[in-house]
Order: sequence, then structure tokens, then C-alpha cells
Amino acid sequence: MVRVNVYIDGFNFFHGLKKMRISDPDWQKFYWLDMVKLFDHFILPGQILQKVFYFSAKDHVPERRVRQEILFRANELVNPVRFEIIYGKYYKKSLKCKLCSGRYRTHEEKRTDVNICAYMMSDCAQNNVDALMLVSADSDLITPVEMMRRDYPDKKIRLFFPPSANSRELTNVMKAIRKEPIHLELHKQKFVKSLLPDFVSKDGTTLTIPDKWNLPYTQPAPSNVVPENLMDLYTKHFGSAQIIEFDHPNMSAFVNDLNAHISGPDNS
Repeated sequence: MVRVNVYIDGFNFFHGLKKMRISDPDWQKFYWLDMVKLFDHFILPGQILQKVFYFSAKDHVPERRVRQEILFRANELVNPVRFEIIYGKYYKKSLKCKLCSGRYRTHEEKRTDVNICAYMMSDCAQNNVDALMLVSADSDLITPVEMMRRDYPDKKIRLFFPPSANSRELTNVMKAIRKEPIHLELHKQKFVKSLLPDFVSKDGTTLTIPDKWNLPYTQPAPSNVVPENLMDLYTKHFGSAQIIEFDHPNMSAFVNDLNAHISGPDNS
């Protein structure tokens, strides 16, 4: 029996779902997903799915972190042996605003690609796996994929692009071994079949789908205001602030207005 492990770039995967819901609101319900069941649907004859490794970082926003932890616990509850979270970390990052030259803070996820590389190479070196499924569109992972081809030619690898994600560089690497990447957005029915129940209960523990994920998704109303220049737009949302947080309450509206400005008739 061919032993298979799955290595999911959680940041890529979750943000791919978020992008998909813009064109198809149904994709929001796939936030509440049984990861093992999903990739069991991609197992080939003669293979067995041993384990799903999900690489992520604890969200720096408390409300989002709570929802994230419920999802992870639900997956651990239904698949205690075949599902494992590997944590990276979010780091604060200071950026310079291109509009006003002021500084603002955001957060950047780190360690995920290194963790994925380390776990894949370790599993190959210790002969813990015969075939690997990599779920990512991060071109930083080209190196471990090429190293596996060179050092462990008997190990098979399949590449899955998260919903709405793509990478020309990774595609070219896979084509070199005559393996086309699998685009997960083309397999919506497999997601449907892999939904967790609204209530996950086992061994006296019950977890419930977060309320926000259970509500219909509605897109924010686009702004019709296009300021005369970018400084007007910045001032409209942030005043004279020199440091703004990424989670500033006006950030979403600012981005909408910025997109409207960039895509206006003078910038087509």
C-alpha cells in the first residue's frame, strides 16, 4: 500500500477560499471543512492517506483566532491521528505608505514555507511516506520540490493549487516531471462532500461552527467616490495619521476607494 501525506499551506488555502467567495458565496461554507476527508477524495487506487499536516500561524486578531482554533480543534477531534497543526508565527511589520510617506503597521506570517520544507524532507529521509501531496502556490517551495526529485526519485509528489491560487514557476517544475498541478477550485463537489457538521461531538466534547461562518456572505458595497488625487483619498480615511494599523476600521473602505481610483477612466 502506498503511504500518502498531505502538506497544506494554511495561509494560501484559507485566503484562496476567501477570494473564491467573492465570485461564488457558496465557498464561505468551506471554511468549516474536514481536511482529511477532502484529501481522501484525491487518494488514488492502491494508496492510503496517513496524515494531513496543516501549516498555519495563530491569527493576531482575537476574534479570527477564536474561529481558527475552533476549526483546528474540530479537525483534531474527528481525525485525532490523521490531522496535525504545525504553527508558524505572525510578526509585526512596519511599512511606508506610498501615498503620504507615513509609516503603518501590518503583520506577516513567517516560518510556514520553512516548516513545510522541513517536514516533507524529513518524511522522505526517514522513509515515513511514499507519496506526497503539496497544497500551495508559494514559489518559495520550488527548492524542496526539486531537491525531492533529485534526492528521493522514488517518492512521488502531486501539487494542488489552493482555490483561486496559481504559480507559473511551480507549474513549470511539475511539468518537468510530467505532472500537471491540480486546481482545487475545479473540484467544488469534493469540498461539498467534506463539510463538517454544524455540531462536531466526540468523547463529551461539542464544537459548533462559528456564527460568522454560518451567515450568508454579502459583499461590501463598492464605493462610488473617486477622489481627485491619492492624497485626498488617504486624508479622507486616515486624516493626518502617520501610523495606521492594518486593522484600522477604515482600511477596507480605503482599499475599495483606492481600487476605484486605480481602475478609473484615466488609469485603464
